Amino acid sequence: MGETVKLSRVQDRLAELSYPVHRDDAAVELHEVTLTYADGQANLGKLVDKTNPDAFDDPNDLFDALQNVLPIEAVGEPGQSDGDA
Repeated sequence: MGETVKLSRVQDRLAELSYPVHRDDAAVELHEVTLTYADGQANLGKLVDKTNPDAFDDPNDLFDALQNVLPIEAVGEPGQSDGDA
């Protein structure tokens, strides 16, 4: 059975990997982890596989790359804007 991790706790889970880590190795290790966020969920391994760098030096590098592939639903309420009203 897989593991579920909230987006607010994903950095703790990423810190459990051994660094430096290749993107493919991280994706395999995280393939059974479901990431839950504001309005949905996704497979963490598949998200990691979509990142651009081939390798990560530390958990912060991986987390930063992950931010670029998260769906819009992961960061707040759908349709929510930063202002401009």
